Amino acid sequence: MATNFDGLLQAFRGFLEATDSVAPVGEFLGDIDWDMPARPLRPHAVACARLLDRAVELAPAGCRPLAELVARHRGELHWGQTYTAADFGQRFLYNYGWAEMFGTRGHYANDTVAGGFLVLGPDVEYPDHHHLAEEIYIPLTGGTAWRMGDAPFGPRDAGEVIHHAANVNHAMRTGGEPLLALYLWRGGPLAARSTVSGTAAGVRA
Repeated sequence: MATNFDGLLQAFRGFLEATDSVAPVGEFLGDIDWDMPARPLRPHAVACARLLDRAVELAPAGCRPLAELVARHRGELHWGQTYTAADFGQRFLYNYGWAEMFGTRGHYANDTVAGGFLVLGPDVEYPDHHHLAEEIYIPLTGGTAWRMGDAPFGPRDAGEVIHHAANVNHAMRTGGEPLLALYLWRGGPLAARSTVSGTAAGVRA
């Protein structure tokens, strides 16, 4: 029998609703029909899930309850990776993964908006990429540098809303600690491949 993730989904929703005054979170929320049918997915593990205990320790009070739920369910979630070791090396693969809560491939079916969690290990650069879908990240841990367009890398705090418009290059670089972040996609193919350094690659989040 598939695991019931309703508690995690409600925590995901509650976290977003507490942030909906920050544009454009409210706009994304307006596009989400939360009456989503569950999709039975088998658990699928990734190595980076080992980092979730540390992410919980790093998360500030406002982010920690959601981080704790992700960590608690790590062994039941269907984690994904759309890179291979041939793309960026085995070390990157060992430190990268995502779990889609809802979307065209998530634990709940939604053809309009995708949402889930991204994990990156310490000292990892997620290279410049862009995609048709509009995207929001909300880091649940701090200490990661983010870049968008031609701007340099700059630190972003846990709980900060990071918005990437359609087809705008962006990248992330972790420091000595892992990143756990919530993400949302809308306005484009929810399972489309992104363009990375001019080459179509399997970026998911």
